Amino acid sequence: MNFASDNSYAAHPAVLTAMADANSGAVMGYGADPVTARAEAAIRDLLEAPEAVVRFVATGTAANALVCAQLSPSFGRIYCHDDAHIETSECAAPEFFSHGAKLVTLPGEGGRIDAATLAQTLQVGAGVGLNGGRSALVSITNATEWGTVYDPDQVAALASVAHAAGLPLHMDGARFANAVATLGCSPADLTWRAGVDALCLGGTKNGAMGAEAMVFFDPARAEGFDYRRKQSGHVMSKNRYLAAQMLALATDGLWLDLAHRANTKAQVLGQAVVDGGGRLLQPVQSNGVFAAIPKAAHDRAQAAGVLYHLWPDKTVQGADPVPLRLVTAWDTPDADVAAMAAILRS
Repeated sequence: MNFASDNSYAAHPAVLTAMADANSGAVMGYGADPVTARAEAAIRDLLEAPEAVVRFVATGTAANALVCAQLSPSFGRIYCHDDAHIETSECAAPEFFSHGAKLVTLPGEGGRIDAATLAQTLQVGAGVGLNGGRSALVSITNATEWGTVYDPDQVAALASVAHAAGLPLHMDGARFANAVATLGCSPADLTWRAGVDALCLGGTKNGAMGAEAMVFFDPARAEGFDYRRKQSGHVMSKNRYLAAQMLALATDGLWLDLAHRANTKAQVLGQAVVDGGGRLLQPVQSNGVFAAIPKAAHDRAQAAGVLYHLWPDKTVQGADPVPLRLVTAWDTPDADVAAMAAILRS
């Protein structure tokens, strides 16, 4: 039983079929092929953003780092949550690809920044002068690293603060599908209609083999981006195989269906935590369950060979209750979910 990450599970058969379908004949490389054109159009349709610039890379780190570098100069200040993936888990890739931009982290309950905190921090940032660099970008994650989600009103409030300061808003959407599935809103309402300027739309954690989309809602913000992506080594000569994955996910609502499946499995585990005397550290709003469970339940899970991470400190041992993170994927076996739920309840 593996609840360590949604990265642990498989690509959806439709994705593999789409890649196989693309695996025929000779087409132009570097994205100048019909599959890429169809995939870009499908993402624009999904987001109701006909003018958006859409490009593909193979990893979420590449997507975030390149978009941050596009929107921030080397002397820029990029504001994000303390637990943002770009801060904790990308090996300084945004700083590297921007040639020196500084990440400035903000606190916030449940992985979310609130508008008042952002406004206060930007006010301070505006006064740091030449020595501190120039405020350049605000980055949020939806769903967050704590499994919570920003709703459209919360995004709009942050966008309003950012734009009032002259800064664009970037959304790390590695689990964007999970957020949309929970909220039941349109992807457009959660992005450009709420003021998001650039979105990294995740596929890898949601049924792709390895594909992410970078979306600039204002084409002017993508000026020169193709050169930046090429310089970084993230333009694939056989781009059709990346594009085919995202095209499959965007077809007939598959991306949202897979997210619903993952979220539903997480809800089962979240309820089992409570039933077994544990405590949810955050409400279950996506496909992650963040909880503190009795050590006895943890010991039973370990004896059964269940894989998951202790959280937020992955090295902590001996705690009672045990803080942990359980993550479900679209294809986490229902039998495994039921077995883990029984362990948590017993």
